[in-house]
Amino acid sequence: MNNSGNFSRRDFIVSTAALAATATLGGHAQAATALQYKPEADAKLRILRWKRFVQGDEDLWMANTKKFTEQTGVEVRVDNEGWEDVRPKAAVAASVGTGPDIVLGWFDDPQQYPDKLVDVSDVATYLGGKHGGWYDVCRKYGMHSGKWIALPLGVVGNALVYRESHVKAAGFEAIPKDTAGFLKLCQALKAKGTPCGFALGKAVGDGNNWAHWLLWSHGGMLVDGKGKVVVNSPETWAALEYAKQLYATFVPGTLSWQDPSNNKAFLDGQISLTANGISVYYAAKNSKEPKLQEMARDIQHAHFPVGSSGKSTELMQITQMMVFKYCKYPNAAKAYLQFMMEPEQYNPWMEAAIGYVSQPLKAYESNPIWTSDPKHTVYRDAASLMLDNGHAGPLGTASAASMADYIVLDMVAEAASGSRTPKEAAARAAQRAARYYKA
Repeated sequence: MNNSGNFSRRDFIVSTAALAATATLGGHAQAATALQYKPEADAKLRILRWKRFVQGDEDLWMANTKKFTEQTGVEVRVDNEGWEDVRPKAAVAASVGTGPDIVLGWFDDPQQYPDKLVDVSDVATYLGGKHGGWYDVCRKYGMHSGKWIALPLGVVGNALVYRESHVKAAGFEAIPKDTAGFLKLCQALKAKGTPCGFALGKAVGDGNNWAHWLLWSHGGMLVDGKGKVVVNSPETWAALEYAKQLYATFVPGTLSWQDPSNNKAFLDGQISLTANGISVYYAAKNSKEPKLQEMARDIQHAHFPVGSSGKSTELMQITQMMVFKYCKYPNAAKAYLQFMMEPEQYNPWMEAAIGYVSQPLKAYESNPIWTSDPKHTVYRDAASLMLDNGHAGPLGTASAASMADYIVLDMVAEAASGSRTPKEAAARAAQRAARYYKA
């Protein structure tokens, strides 16, 4: 679904979910936000954002955009693109100097072209001071050379999504807390004919997230604290040997899975365990099909197990709003960023999407969406729990380019599938990373 249009000239029909979310805050969502930035005369904005996996997210985003237009008179066009398409479109815009004014991008993409982006330190400082401060990982993602080059919108939380009855039928009361036990669970699920499945294709979120967890949980990393490439290591080889054993328990086809693939496989009953945001549960819970409603009652969420590192090593997908310098109306763009992050808009948006995107500002931890259903709560702590994708090295052009090039995910896929041995896959990853991390 690709929604675009001029929201000062036409009405947007807000879904039932959106209206319900607005109502839960006692009408506060209708209050006008006191803007710190005065939009330029006759300002117009074009926004590029990722296509929703949860309908309530898109409905409330568009409703909030309509509110912004009504309050300011600024015409806003919103284009929704597939997750895998946002990154290259943003990179092209940065290169040619024309395109969307604001892009909702992924991970540390802004670090690839920091000189092409508007300094939004004033917006970030204002919001942080007003709403409990930014989580450390959000500060790291949003800042470059001491200034904010992007505004973290939130974290698309990633967790294990599983069928509780199937896990119990396989002989486990819950998801094991360690990687050895987790492998045994996956093997038992396979034996029961209720296998797991994790994305190994070019999946921006689901593939990258679980592949980095696998590497880091065994003590491996792409680079060390100084940015030296160290991925070709015994720790990485151990992680890739583990990946081979885990892959043997997967449903067929995961090598080509992109972000929507495991959602579909889970809801179709092909798999009983995967790594995903809350969108699988959302789809089942809000379905009109009795079979999916029954599945929703059986769905549970859990954090990833802890490996030899002895600590949580999860990667989750941060999304950031960046304003390009070619934008003709930077004040209007900053006003839009502030508006969308204020509680009158942000709280109902989180609720409508049942916590699909978790907060980057600490004050929003208290949103009732995290406790209204215990199955939501795992996703609440995404920003406080996650590591950044540059781990253990610095974020910057090299980390962003390595992520965009799918180096870690490709390495895991090659070793897991047997197209390369673990040592061959690690050596190839090291060669690829060295192109970006130059000594």
